[in-house]
Order: sequence, then C-alpha cells, then structure tokens
Amino acid sequence: MTLSNYINDLLYRYDCVIVPNFGGFVTNAISAKVNHFSHTFYPPTKQITFNSLLKNNDGLLANYIASSENISFEKAVEKIATIVTDWNTQLKNESVLIGKIGSISLNKEQQITFEPNATTNYLTETFGMSAVSSPAVKRLAYNKQAENIIPVIANKKSSGFLKYAAAAAIVLTVGAFGWNGYQTNQLKDQYAKQQLDVEKKIQSATFVIGNPLPTIQLNIAKEAPKNFHVIAGAFEFPKNAIKKLKQLKAKGFDAEIIGINKYGLTQVTYSSFKTRAEAFKNLSKIRINHSDDAWLLVKKLQ
Repeated sequence: MTLSNYINDLLYRYDCVIVPNFGGFVTNAISAKVNHFSHTFYPPTKQITFNSLLKNNDGLLANYIASSENISFEKAVEKIATIVTDWNTQLKNESVLIGKIGSISLNKEQQITFEPNATTNYLTETFGMSAVSSPAVKRLAYNKQAENIIPVIANKKSSGFLKYAAAAAIVLTVGAFGWNGYQTNQLKDQYAKQQLDVEKKIQSATFVIGNPLPTIQLNIAKEAPKNFHVIAGAFEFPKNAIKKLKQLKAKGFDAEIIGINKYGLTQVTYSSFKTRAEAFKNLSKIRINHSDDAWLLVKKLQ
C-alpha cells in the first residue's frame, strides 16, 4: 500500500486530508497569476500546506483505504499507523518524500517543515492546464533612424558632400523598403497561385464510398452532484462518528463521513441526494422511522 497515493487522490476532492497521529494536508485555492518579468501566465491552482496539529482520525483516509483495498476499517487504521511510524523514524535522519504532494523534514528546532510540489495542481477545474509564456512585443524604432538623418539635411552649413550623402541615404533607405515590399508582394502572388492550383485539384477529384459506415451518436450525460445531505449527527470525537457510520451501514443506509464543519464536529450522513425534493422525501421517512433529530444540509463537496 502506498499511503501517499491515497492522500493524493483525496486532495483532489477534499480541502483537508488528515493522517492520524501525524498531521493534516490542507488545500487553499489560489487565483490565476501573471509574472510580468517572465511574461508567464499561471492557471488557478490549489496550494498545499501541512498542519502538524491535525492528528485526530476523522475516518476519511481510513475509509477510503478500506474501500479501495476491500479490507476492514480497523485494518486500514493499522496500516496507516505502521507507515506513520516509519515516517517518524525516517524524519530523525532525513526528509520524507510524500509522493507527488511534497516533502517533510525537521528544522533545527525539531519542528516539522513542509515543501509542497509546485508542479501538481489539485484544482479539478483547471486540471491539465500548464503555465503559458508569451514573449514581449518588440517594435522597430524607425523614429530614431529618422531623427539621425533629418539633422544632417537641415544643417545649411554642411558641405555639399554631406548633403548628397544624406540624400543618398534617404534614397537607399526608401529603395530598400521598396524592394522588400516588392519581394513580399511577389511571394504573396506566388502563394495565392499555388493555393488556387491546389483548390482546383481538390475540386476535380472524385471520392466514392461504396458502403459508408453508419453514424453513431453518443449522448453522455454529466452526472449531477449530490449536494443535499441528510445528516445523522455531528460528533466532537471522530471515534463516535465512525461508530455511528458503522451502525447506519449495518441498517442499509448509504452513510458517509463528509468532513468536519466550522465548529470542528465530524458530520455523518444517512445518505446524500442530487435534488432537494428527493432529499426532503427521504428526510421525512427517516424522521418517521428512525430519528427525529435528522436534518438536511445543503453543501457542495469537493
């Protein structure tokens, strides 16, 4: 099991992924940026930080591992604990590389420092986008050339040779521009003639398809997100949330732990739904048959 891969997967969907008894990886959205010196455009991204104080097990990482490897929740917790022990041992001598996420090390004060991997973008809306460089536009300073020529012509005290030299310079300059313009027009005419010849050949060609393949139209419907959650409870201690989750799953509910709210409580759902009407319908049934304390939460999950 590569624990860093599981953490990496969850960071695309959640703002915080806690590794029990080690720390939490937290994402912060950053808008697009422009570097005016290098003329580089950077897409929006998610910045990754590490908080060593977030050590309580919220069940998110363990549940994901248990589901991915088809093992029990307790077994997943044991595997995480084993890897955390190895990381803590390695930190005493060297830094720990956490896959594509970044590296963790200890400073002189024996405090944990985190260096994120700047090449990984966890913002799904801009996934696959990369930085784009655009060279600065440079314009030819023809005015400077003119400024250097005009004073020579305007100087009445200049010798006749200088006058003729100035006039010759102007003639040569105009002639050079004229010749370049003539060559450009010649190339344009030649290119247009070649294009016309190609179009005539294409129009005169005949393509015969005896048995054309039938057209297949694929209609791919984008699945609506489940933003309506029927909450079973919010718990101060993660172990109580995990216990509640197991009880609900045993009763046949599609229960989930959907993270921690702003009060620091771990939220557990009976189930989540795509529409408000569907959520209210199930909420009524749950209140009648299971618990009057159930309530509806509208929240977009990462």
